Amino acid sequence: MFLATYAIWIALGLILAMIGLVQTGWRIGKKVKDESAKPANVGAIEGAIFALLGLLIAFTFSNGLSRFEDRRKLIVEEANNIGTAFLRIDLLPQEAQPEIRTLFRSYLDSRLAACRHIPDLKAAKAELDRGTQLQQQIWSHAVNHCTGQPTPCMMLLLPALNSMIDITTTRTMMSQFHPPMIIFILLIVFSLAAALLAGYDMAGGSRSWVHSIGFSVAMAMAVYVILDVEYPRIGFIRIDQTDQVLIDLRKSMNSNTVNTENTEVTGQPRESEHRRQRTSRCSGRVLGPSLALGPCVRAAELQR
Repeated sequence: MFLATYAIWIALGLILAMIGLVQTGWRIGKKVKDESAKPANVGAIEGAIFALLGLLIAFTFSNGLSRFEDRRKLIVEEANNIGTAFLRIDLLPQEAQPEIRTLFRSYLDSRLAACRHIPDLKAAKAELDRGTQLQQQIWSHAVNHCTGQPTPCMMLLLPALNSMIDITTTRTMMSQFHPPMIIFILLIVFSLAAALLAGYDMAGGSRSWVHSIGFSVAMAMAVYVILDVEYPRIGFIRIDQTDQVLIDLRKSMNSNTVNTENTEVTGQPRESEHRRQRTSRCSGRVLGPSLALGPCVRAAELQR
């Protein structure tokens, strides 16, 4: 988290340090005027260091981008798991549904708040703890009300809740998966070494500030992007857009409240509305086919 918070300052410091080392290398090279005094096979050494730097940048960036995509996929997976469990609340007795639906809404609010609080780790941790407590309450209510109910309630609702709870641990651990600190240190050290050698190799001609500054900025930008993509909740490269799927799910939960209230007043929804809701859920057009399994199974049971 330290690297992400100060990534921009690390990049700026790296630019200044590399420009200084390029000039230092150029001056060292200028002092060695006698060609015979220069060490042999300098090109091979420089090529090896630059090759190592290129491989380090390539693999670090590739792995970071892979973790970035995995984190986005986990957000969508969590939305699917929560949505599936929320729909399968229909399997519970009618009188038990309002309370557990309220817990679901509070739980999803807590999950969204935990992401918004980053980089305030203390506030984010508090929301995660609150979410864990809500998980326990949801599970306890589901187990209590599934007792004595038909088999589909126990076999469909509880596994969906278990998946909803497990994905939170997966996301939490995934957010903590980063390369070891030594990798970032090596990245910076090799960049500085490359700047020194580049300046030394430029000593055969006149000083070029354009090349010195351009090389330093390019390397610093590469390091900054690698740091930024590793912590997508802090810098310019973010996964906040993917949270929209959770926000949309939260809005759909409010819509479900309105439909439930209409059902309680009229006794049952109109036939056309009932058919539309069942078709929409069974088609899985909103949040995917996995979300519609609970209501579809229940509809099949009722048709029997």
